[in-house]
Amino acid sequence: MASEIAVDHRSEAYALLQQDADKILQLIKVQMENLTMPQCPLYEEVLDTQMFGLSREIHFAVRLGLVDEEAGREILESLEKELSALHEATMDAK
Repeated sequence: MASEIAVDHRSEAYALLQQDADKILQLIKVQMENLTMPQCPLYEEVLDTQMFGLSREIHFAVRLGLVDEEAGREILESLEKELSALHEATMDAK
C-alpha cells in the first residue's frame, strides 16, 4: 500500500512537471506569434525566468525523491529541443 502511494506521488509529480513544461512551451509560442521577436530582451527574459523556475521545481522534486534526476533532465532537454525547433521555425517564416 505504501509503495502504491509513493508511485502515485511520483507519477503525479512527473505529470505536474511535464504540465509546467508544456505551459512554458505554450507561453513562448504565444509570445513569438503575437508579441515579440526572439531577439527581443523581453522574450529572452521570459524564457530564462520560466526555464529557471522549471529547473528549480525539478531540482526540488528530485531532492524529495519524487522524480529521478534523469527524468528531470529529460523534461528540460525535451523542452529545450521543442523551443529550439519553434525558434528556428519562426525565424525561417520571417
